[in-house]
Amino acid sequence: MDPDRQSGNSTAVTSIAGECSGGRKICSNCDRPVKVCLCSIIPSEPISTVTRIVILHHPHEQRHKLATVPVLSKCLRNCDVIVGRRLHYGDSDVLDFLHDDAMRNPNFNSRAIYLFPGADPSPSQEISHWKSSKNIVETSNYVLIAFDGTWKHAREMMRASLSFLSKFAVQVHLDYDVGNDGGTIYNSDLILRKEPFSGCMSTMEAVAHCLRILEPNGIDRESSLLEVLRSMVKFQASFLKPMKPRPKLIKGGREGKI
Repeated sequence: MDPDRQSGNSTAVTSIAGECSGGRKICSNCDRPVKVCLCSIIPSEPISTVTRIVILHHPHEQRHKLATVPVLSKCLRNCDVIVGRRLHYGDSDVLDFLHDDAMRNPNFNSRAIYLFPGADPSPSQEISHWKSSKNIVETSNYVLIAFDGTWKHAREMMRASLSFLSKFAVQVHLDYDVGNDGGTIYNSDLILRKEPFSGCMSTMEAVAHCLRILEPNGIDRESSLLEVLRSMVKFQASFLKPMKPRPKLIKGGREGKI
């Protein structure tokens, strides 16, 4: 395992409050400065899902105060966070098991998906179409893999992980025009993180929308996570100056896409 890669699990909680290098007190539960503690909005008991979520978290995102993955991992019981720039065999017992199963069984039917917009050269399926496909074995214990970083980093992470993931997982994307009325939670007068084009969303928001499709009680799971995210955005907004949304990217007269 690379030196800059670390594994984490949503059940891990720091037992003693500490101080960061700047002398600020850190909450022992949410691992954020006490001034911006989010414990009041994080569920007292992590939300249970039959879907296993595995997130590759870019090292740079650990320093970002608006990163949603640390909050997401506190909200979900079955969420593993791997810090690094690509996924290898040996990073995750869950992924290793799926890889080995695929290598042993030529008729392997994947229950693992990795989420990334479908404009890349790799074939991608809209997630609800993938789930309803008659080629997919009826099952509910899906494994959802997501990449957390800037869009540039996320693309690099996905491509670097393909040699491993392509053995057992299918690329999927969300249909941003269906079931996402009004765009993402960041499309408002107060933008906390600039997104490159309409339809982009935070990792937490994307996972919430995926769980709506994958989970038996998906609507409730999505609603619970989005409520936490809305509260986080509203709370964090009180400490930030408003930023205007970035204009849409234009390439050759067309809107730029990833």
